[in-house]
Formats: sequence, C-alpha cells, structure tokens
Amino acid sequence: MTAAEIIAEIKPLGLDSYKKVILKHGVQEPCFGVKIDELKKIQKRIKQDYRLAMELYDTGIYDAMYLAGLIADDKKMTKADLQHWLAKATHEPIRSSIVPWVTAESTHGWEMAREWIDSKEENAATAGWRTLSSLVAIKADTELDVAQLKQLLQRIGKTILKQPGGVRYAMNGFVIAAGTYVTLLTDLALQTAEKIGLVEVDMGETACKVPLAADYIRKAQARGSMGKKRKTAKC
Repeated sequence: MTAAEIIAEIKPLGLDSYKKVILKHGVQEPCFGVKIDELKKIQKRIKQDYRLAMELYDTGIYDAMYLAGLIADDKKMTKADLQHWLAKATHEPIRSSIVPWVTAESTHGWEMAREWIDSKEENAATAGWRTLSSLVAIKADTELDVAQLKQLLQRIGKTILKQPGGVRYAMNGFVIAAGTYVTLLTDLALQTAEKIGLVEVDMGETACKVPLAADYIRKAQARGSMGKKRKTAKC
C-alpha cells in the first residue's frame, strides 16, 4: 500500500469529539481524530513496513504519524531516521510516545537517548528521557548498564527542578520506570522520588496530573509487578 491509500482509508474514521480531546493534549493540525484502536486494526494487517512508515510519518498528519510508529520496522531505523523523526515531531504525543518507542526498539536506543538527554532543546531532552523509560521497560536487566542508570537517577535528584516542564515530567517518569522495571534500582528510585517529591508541570487544559513517583512505585510493589518487563514499548 501507499501512504496516499492509507490516508484515504483513515480520514473518514476521524471523529470530531476525539479530535477535540487530543488537540488539548498537544496534537496540532493536520489531524483527523482517528482513535488509536482504529489505527491498531491497520497495524495488525500491515504488521511492519519500513518504507510505508517513513512515507506516512513525512505527511505531518498526526494520525498517519502515529500509525507510522506502530508499523515501523524498528530494527531498520538508522540514527539519521530517528533524528529526522524527532525533528519532525511537532505533535506532542508523537515526540513523547512514538519517537521514544521506536527509538527504544531500534538498535540505537541507548546511544540516541544519552545524546538527547544532554540536549539543551526541551523536545530532544524529553524524548531522550522517555526513550530511557521505554528501554528499562523492555530490556532484560542483563542488557542494561545498571551503573549508568544509577548515575542518571542521581542526576535527576540533583537537576530536575532546573529543567523545563516537559523534561521534568519525563524525568519523573524515568524514576518510576527505573524503580518498577529494574529491581536493582528500586531502592535508589524510591530515594530519588522522595527527594524530588511532587513534580509541578503545567498540563494545560487537560485533567492530567503528574504522578507522584514514590506512590506509583509502592503501588507496583503492592501489586507484585516489580521487575515484570513489557513485550513492546508501543501501546
């Protein structure tokens, strides 16, 4: 299939009611308002298609870009591809979800995440921390550099309050992810969470709230879900 054929297929699926909701969450025009469940039906049919994913992403249409992330052949993504996707991620959910998910499942996840978190650009740093959150969620502990992850938690404890809102939110999410998915980091993640307390971020017109990291980790402990990895970063 071509990108044009996919666009023609998904455009009629858009709902004004859903579009109004996602526009409040950082999505911009062009956008059809197609629910993710509908996009996943197409993902199930296509599975993976590197070329089609690249074409869909470059349309700039939010729904098409989200679908591109779902069908991306992550292992074929080059560093240049990932950098290109980040640069074109004008929609907040794309740069905070799709780009980190695909990057984490590529062969360049750790390298790109470490590069991005050191960026002075808020969008890049946010994507970097979110990529790290996805990595600890899907990679076996033996594949992770736990010593460096500890250093990153310590870095968050010292610097989070100095960061712009998007980065603060992503750092807070990393504390939660590290503490719940890597049991060797749970104690340090809890200490870090207690140190930073409630992270304040302007969530705009949404009802979303920044999760209290310490409470989130302890709830995971109570559920007995500590250390249980995800099959994929994408959802």
